[in-house]
Amino acid sequence: MAAFDRSPASAQDVTAAPGTTEPAGAHPGTEGSEALRAHAAAALDRARRRTATLTDIDDTELTRQHSKLMSPLVWDLAHVGSQEEIWLVRDVGGREPLRPDIDDLYDAFQHPRADRPELPLLGPDEARAYVGQVREKALDALDRVPLQGDRLTESGFAFGMIAQHEQQHDETMLATHQLRRGDPLLEAPPPPGRRAGPLPEEVVVPAGPFVMGTSVEPWALDNERPAHEVHVDGFALDTVPVTCERYAAFVEAGGYDDPRWWSEAGWAYVSAHGITAPRFWYRDGGHWRRRRFGVDEPVPADEPVLHVSFHEAEAYAAWAGRRLPTEAEWEKAARHDPVSRRSLRYPWGDDDPTPDRANLGQRHLRPAPVGAYPEGASPVGAHQLIGDVWEWTSTDFRGYPGFTAFPYREYSEVFFGGDHKVLRGGSFGTDPVAIRGTFRNWDLPIRRQIFTGFRCARDLTRDEVM
Repeated sequence: MAAFDRSPASAQDVTAAPGTTEPAGAHPGTEGSEALRAHAAAALDRARRRTATLTDIDDTELTRQHSKLMSPLVWDLAHVGSQEEIWLVRDVGGREPLRPDIDDLYDAFQHPRADRPELPLLGPDEARAYVGQVREKALDALDRVPLQGDRLTESGFAFGMIAQHEQQHDETMLATHQLRRGDPLLEAPPPPGRRAGPLPEEVVVPAGPFVMGTSVEPWALDNERPAHEVHVDGFALDTVPVTCERYAAFVEAGGYDDPRWWSEAGWAYVSAHGITAPRFWYRDGGHWRRRRFGVDEPVPADEPVLHVSFHEAEAYAAWAGRRLPTEAEWEKAARHDPVSRRSLRYPWGDDDPTPDRANLGQRHLRPAPVGAYPEGASPVGAHQLIGDVWEWTSTDFRGYPGFTAFPYREYSEVFFGGDHKVLRGGSFGTDPVAIRGTFRNWDLPIRRQIFTGFRCARDLTRDEVM
């Protein structure tokens, strides 16, 4: 999961793309100053309450490393405070540092996750006290600083950035909870059941240009910018994400034993690691079961498949005679309205997410069944593009034409290239402040501990194009 994990560099302007058509309303930056401060304060508070839910646990559980892939939860706790201090207390607020001695300790680029348990980390009580002190000073800065005239604070950007950063680490901590062993520590009500009627297998997205990315969303991050026109050939896309039932058919058909469906890198990886099914699945007699946040349960047939790598998604698509969508295809299916020819903020329009439109914010501890959110469908009829599972695309993570790093290179630019694949849409563990139709996540194609799924696409036939 992307995160702002370095000290701030000098601010740089982000140039808007001329002549683009983007939504003009429903942005926090269009509100009055006091409403904007209240909006930012609420986003920060929601993130902190979620952090408390994930870290108000036994100290042993908090300080233990549950997987070499992840930090001890107590590291994440103090890290969100350290980043908030650097950006909001020192830089934006102009206050003296609280704990400059821990800057390097909580610099994610200096210490790999596997090594963090050996560091002289703040203990649980000290970490909680520290993040509380930082928040008090950050809110003082929010009350005092102008929210215009400076790129870092314009429309409350720095405060939105830190709310997104904490929520991103909350999702990372949620993934750590999934990796831990033992009795459940989290609970949440189940998601809604299917509410849509019969759905088509796929939707057709017509050929033509659309506006990708954004130049007007106030809290959008540098890799989402600038807005630019992209031509996409017509294609067909799965109406809903690939379900566990459909993925199980691939497993049962010997998909993990047949190199025909795999890329060279994917086959080498699953072979070397003995991977035979999605992570956390296991056989119980003739049935598949899974472990989910300490609960052992049957694999639900109608939920989107979860915890699959890019390699697994790509292999399934090949087996099914399809492919993964490109990032541009995914965004056009999610945002483009063929009638108005506008790019929307979200599949359903320009309004913020609501519980009846998408499974977000850790309200539930699992994806919802496909068809559970008909109010969240896109103009072309694709469902659940936002929430439930991050969706792999076939696109390497790179900057858009005209990309400018802001507020520093280490957020996005240092990850550009062929090593990371783009994921879109967010998961049930993604907070609404940290997802939108333009939001871009990225990760290594081997990653399976994150809340990832996918849907397939295909080229249109000659008759379909005509």
